Amino acid sequence: NDMLKDPESMLNFLGICRHQLLEHYLSETHQKTIVNVIRQLISRKMNEQQEQVSGMDIDIGQDASTTIISTEGQQTYEIINILASAIQTLNDEIQRFSSESIRLQSSIESLTLDFSSIKLSVQEQGSFIDGVKPNQEILQQDIASLKEKIDDIQYVSYDGTFIWKITNFHEKMRDAQSERQTSVYSPPFYSSSIGYKMRLRLYLNGDGNARRTHMSLFFVLMRGPHDSTLKFPFSYKVSFCLYDQTTERRHIIDSFRPDIKSNSFQRPRSEMNIASGIPKFFPLTMIQQENNPYVRDDTIFIKVLVDFGDIPKTLLPYVLSLNPGLPMHIQQLAIKQEAERRAQQQQQSQQAPTSLANRPGTLTTPPTNEIQSAQTLFNILPSPNMTKTNDQLPDSNNNSNNHE
Repeated sequence: NDMLKDPESMLNFLGICRHQLLEHYLSETHQKTIVNVIRQLISRKMNEQQEQVSGMDIDIGQDASTTIISTEGQQTYEIINILASAIQTLNDEIQRFSSESIRLQSSIESLTLDFSSIKLSVQEQGSFIDGVKPNQEILQQDIASLKEKIDDIQYVSYDGTFIWKITNFHEKMRDAQSERQTSVYSPPFYSSSIGYKMRLRLYLNGDGNARRTHMSLFFVLMRGPHDSTLKFPFSYKVSFCLYDQTTERRHIIDSFRPDIKSNSFQRPRSEMNIASGIPKFFPLTMIQQENNPYVRDDTIFIKVLVDFGDIPKTLLPYVLSLNPGLPMHIQQLAIKQEAERRAQQQQQSQQAPTSLANRPGTLTTPPTNEIQSAQTLFNILPSPNMTKTNDQLPDSNNNSNNHE
């Protein structure tokens, strides 16, 4: 009776978990079990009644028999009521679980629709992104090209000279030594507003036979918008200057004359001609020394001068040592005055009784305080020493495309 009054006890007795009730209540096994339980209870009570009646005295009176039967019937009725209450409880549970099942089914359908909608939205966004991605790559290329053009305009020169500022020197040197990036290019510069287009190429760890021993510096002739009006092959002397950034001003100066038979100095048919210049421009042992005068604040400066006026080689150190902060017309005036002064001095020395050969040589400095004087390490290379980059040497494994 206690078990029937407590549904939870009945569940434990039957070995059923609460979350399995709905499935169990609807099963044929459950229905048969309820019927069998009722039959067993009734049968047990009937047997008990028969045993009680058979054990009584046969002479028991009619009233006593009636009382016993009435009492047993009342007990059976109570059992049936208890069973009916338990069945009602189970039916209520079935109804509750049925309602909960309907609600969950509705939620599942709603979530399925939401998921389908989200999936469709993701697919549409994926298609949109796939369509935008190529346009974004094109836009990034355009931005990079525009940035390069802006940088070129910012540093552009139109007089055949250019001072190249190379920052993050030590990082670029490490990249060159590890061969992640063996060379760097300068921004383009021009001989005039409608003149030759040029740039420099620097191998910080050397190129060809100069690899790991010298910095290699090369001149690159580029295709320009006015090449059809210019004279080719390019035949003008090119001079390089590595600036000493201390007050000593012991600049490194080197020059070469183009080989007019070389493809490097013909009219460019591609974006750039093959680079050509001075492989052994400056020893690495000097540039890698701590506190060397050529690297300051992790930066070096290289000046290039294309000589369109056949500057005398004795005057070249003076020209490259001029204060680059002066206006160009002032620099040109100073060069002209210095050239005239030297010519006049030479003329006077020829008239003097003392031979020039017996007089000590001196390096003449600019005549005014506004023109910086400088001591220079100067070496004008003869034409045979002019060379191309390593990728054009006969014994090189590289091809010219690497420099075009």
